[in-house]
Amino acid sequence: MREIVLDTETTGFDPETGDRIVEIGALELMNHLPTGRTFHVYINPERSMPQEAFEVHGLGDDFLRDKPVFATVARDFVEFIGEDSRLVIHNAQFDMKFLNAELRRAGHAVMPYGRAIDTLELARRMFPGAQNSLDALCRRFRVDNSNRTLHGALLDSELLAEVYLALRGGRQPGLVLEGPAGAGQAQGTAGAGTGALAAPRSPRPRPLAPRLTEAEAEAHAAFVGKMGEKALWLRYQPAGAAA
Repeated sequence: MREIVLDTETTGFDPETGDRIVEIGALELMNHLPTGRTFHVYINPERSMPQEAFEVHGLGDDFLRDKPVFATVARDFVEFIGEDSRLVIHNAQFDMKFLNAELRRAGHAVMPYGRAIDTLELARRMFPGAQNSLDALCRRFRVDNSNRTLHGALLDSELLAEVYLALRGGRQPGLVLEGPAGAGQAQGTAGAGTGALAAPRSPRPRPLAPRLTEAEAEAHAAFVGKMGEKALWLRYQPAGAAA
C-alpha cells in the first residue's frame, strides 16, 4: 500500500482571496514504512509575502523570486503523488483546498477530499480535548523535533510520518526517514531511470537551527570530559569541538 505524507507552506489562509502555495514537501510510505523517496519544491507565489506568513516559515520575496511557479512543477507533483495513493496530511482540509486551487489554476484535475487521511482528526479521536498540533503530537510520541524552529514543508512531512505511524500503533524504534545521501531530494525534477526525484533542494534562507542551549552543551561537554581520552563520544564530535 502506497501513501504520501504531505505538507505545504502558503502566503496565508485562503486561496479564494489570493493566497498561494510557496513550498511543498512530501515523502513516500510503502506499507507504512518510508522508502526514502521525497518530493520538495519552493514555489514563486507571484505575489508578495505577508509579514505574518513570513514569521511562520521564513520564506520571503527575495528567496522565492527566482523559484518556479506552480504550473511549472505541477506535472512532477502529480506524477509523484500518483493517481490513487492516499495522502497523509495534518489538517487536510487546509492543504487540500490550496493544492486543488493550484491544480485547477494550472489546468490539472483536482483531487477528491476523501483521498486524504487527516492526522489531526485521527489525533482528536484518540486524544479528545488534548492539544493535537504537530508539535504537541511530537512531544506526546517522543518524536525529536528539536530542529524545527520554523515551519518547513519537508521537515514537517518527515515529523508527520513518524507521528502517523505512532497514531497507527506501528512506530518502530530507530526508524530512519531519510534515504541514502542525495537520494530522493527533489525540486520538481525526475531522476533518470530510477523513478526517484533527485535534484537537490535549495537551502532555506533562514536555517532551522537546533534548540540545544549553551548550558546543555556545556553540561554535555563536562560529562564527556569525565570519561577520559578514550570516550566513545569523542569519535563522533565535529573536528575542533571541545570534549
